[in-house]
Amino acid sequence: MSGSIERISVSTGGGDAPGLNAVIYSVVHAATRLGWRIFGIRDGYDGLLFPDRYPDGGCFELDIDKVKDIPNVGGTILGTTNRGNPFKVVQTASDGTAKEVDCSHLVLEAFQRKRIDAHVAVGGDGSLTIALQLHKKGLRVVGVPKTIDNDLGATVATFGFSSAVSFATECIDRLHMTAQAHRRILVVEVMGRYAGWIALHTGIASQADAILIPEIPYDLAKVAAHLRMKTSGTRQHSIVVVAEGAKPVGGDVTVKSREAGRVERLGGVGEQVATCLQRMTGKETRAVVLGHLLRGGVPNAQDRIFGLAFGAGAVCALQRGMDGVMVALNPPKLDFVPLEDAVVCLKQIPLDGELVLVARTLDISFGD
Repeated sequence: MSGSIERISVSTGGGDAPGLNAVIYSVVHAATRLGWRIFGIRDGYDGLLFPDRYPDGGCFELDIDKVKDIPNVGGTILGTTNRGNPFKVVQTASDGTAKEVDCSHLVLEAFQRKRIDAHVAVGGDGSLTIALQLHKKGLRVVGVPKTIDNDLGATVATFGFSSAVSFATECIDRLHMTAQAHRRILVVEVMGRYAGWIALHTGIASQADAILIPEIPYDLAKVAAHLRMKTSGTRQHSIVVVAEGAKPVGGDVTVKSREAGRVERLGGVGEQVATCLQRMTGKETRAVVLGHLLRGGVPNAQDRIFGLAFGAGAVCALQRGMDGVMVALNPPKLDFVPLEDAVVCLKQIPLDGELVLVARTLDISFGD
């Protein structure tokens, strides 16, 4: 699909993040100024694959009136899914077993039937990998980076991350008070998958005593010793922030479930850490999982700006004739990087990075 553009589409895939609606708003406004028609696809690509599921249509036209007042609204008006990989659609075989089937050709046929000239794919590494695969099969596509985990290597920042950190910090500010009242250790598990950006930023901002992240395997004996030292004086409570992908020395991540058609679900490490710390320290310990609270709620100012900028940047890329690229933040400007470069590697915390050094200076333990 190349040449002039008259009709474009936009979809949101993977986990939701504050700022998705700001992207949609921006895409619609920028494309309308160019005289293009814009269509929203529901739930990733499910709106094209399974249109009968949607009484109002799996793919519907968007206009300025339909997106008014949505930049400050959480979630996404298009819906999203982390099971919507058209290359791995789960189908039930005659013997009752589940198998994954490549239905990407059906998605491409749907784009052609609807005369879509180009597509804006909003998502994280999984959704952008799907966009790259569709691009290789002929779809003209521009990606927009979305993830609260901030783990895409080709962009300095992704929208959703700032709002997630801000809310997690607010939650821990509250937990400090109840932990102090009961002289407890509180272990707070946050999202982030295989990168510790949310945990690191939140832990520093909320004056945690320990931060456990995937990049630094932890030894709970060292964490317990650190907490005993921190509570040996007048301060009798402690806060430990644990990334869901954190793992002990010589161990592996804690997985809640593995299902066909979706990535493994991480979670449960906070409860494990809390149980061990209570035994090791003798102090009453509780675990709190912030989970999807970090995805919900309104986007803060920074994520609204990022979302609006990325959406406008995606339309600009299409106007310039670009294809197979992702909009990336490279302060002070927006860049356009090949999708292949955007999804090739996970952006993890450098062990000699400034924030790790800041945390150590503030006497925060990583359990190493």
